[in-house]
Amino acid sequence: MDLTNEQRQAVKQWIAEGAGLSQVQTRIKAEFGVSLTFLATRMLVQEIGAQVKDKPEPKKPVPPVNDAHPGEDDLDALDEEAPEPVAPDGQIRGKVSVTADRVLRAGAVASGEVTFSDGTRAKWLLDQTGRLALDGVPPTYRPPAQDVQEFQTQLRALLQSRGY
Repeated sequence: MDLTNEQRQAVKQWIAEGAGLSQVQTRIKAEFGVSLTFLATRMLVQEIGAQVKDKPEPKKPVPPVNDAHPGEDDLDALDEEAPEPVAPDGQIRGKVSVTADRVLRAGAVASGEVTFSDGTRAKWLLDQTGRLALDGVPPTYRPPAQDVQEFQTQLRALLQSRGY
């Protein structure tokens, strides 16, 4: 790279202070007048032997405790946050989950998997005419009506997030 030893040491210091690659790239441009691509910045960081630190996972907020009447809301909270039923095979029951395939199935505009609240898993496929198909379940299987609504809602959100 086109940086002096002093500049390389400065980059090493920035990374030690917690700067990410994009921040280093921006500072190199601003302070040294050198334009580097992101890949070139990454290679420079490897070349000088610096390690970019991963950002810590954001902490989830802790719900406030109601001290006015201790214990009263605790029972309500237990009712609201009851654990999902667990089946003998160890899977949590009671929720519908929808995922999309990374590689589309043949003839599909979009495809993926769904797990219904009763634990039944199926592959879903949306074809070019907009028809939705489920595969991998017995022909007589009918998911609960609430699951169908939840599946449609989650599928719509998933497809919208992918630009469909």
